[in-house]
Amino acid sequence: MNNTILQCINLTKSYQDKTSITYILKNVSFYLNKSDIAVIIGKSGSGKSTFLHLISGLEQPTSGTILFNGRSLGAMSSNQISQLRNLHLGFIYQFHHLLLDFNVLENVAMPLLISNKSIKEAKEKAYEILMKVNLEKKIKKYPSELSGGERQRVAIARAFIHQPKLIIADEPTGNLDSYNAKIIFDLICELNINLQTSFLIVTHDLVFAKKAHVLFEIKHHRLNIKKHIQ
Repeated sequence: MNNTILQCINLTKSYQDKTSITYILKNVSFYLNKSDIAVIIGKSGSGKSTFLHLISGLEQPTSGTILFNGRSLGAMSSNQISQLRNLHLGFIYQFHHLLLDFNVLENVAMPLLISNKSIKEAKEKAYEILMKVNLEKKIKKYPSELSGGERQRVAIARAFIHQPKLIIADEPTGNLDSYNAKIIFDLICELNINLQTSFLIVTHDLVFAKKAHVLFEIKHHRLNIKKHIQ
């Protein structure tokens, strides 16, 4: 059985004007195994966020192949890519993007409601996920009533509501202090173990980066492996 959930082959992203070509990423090859946590580090502007946009289908590569569970994103229609994102990928960002007029339970249930699930089913599943992130006592609170760390835990719960195969996180602790950052990263490790979800995380937090199964660095437009724990 193929254990690879995500693979990139000779992935290039560049922009061309009349006189020159500017490379963001050049001939990047990469794979992520199921249930692994992979972390990407690199200087600001090195192409980390662009890489996440490419592998999630938000941007198109100039050349190269992206495979998710063996299926090529390049062979999918825009509707198929949207469906893949909605059903199989979860996203966590530096800013929580919670809906301020909805409480915690409603925020987490929202993706299921948008997918036409019943209110009862959506709220039941949201409550189950909130229990996993230790926020079941905060379900009636609004985002403005939560701490920064709690808001990010709600965002993580929302990312898990569809039980995705892969979570993509772009600086998930970038707005948090070191104490709350550790809580979030410990939670990610716990969910990885308990739910066997794969993670691809961009972060500047080198303490957490050292805990990842796989550590990459983007440098000079290329993705270089720094550590791989079998």
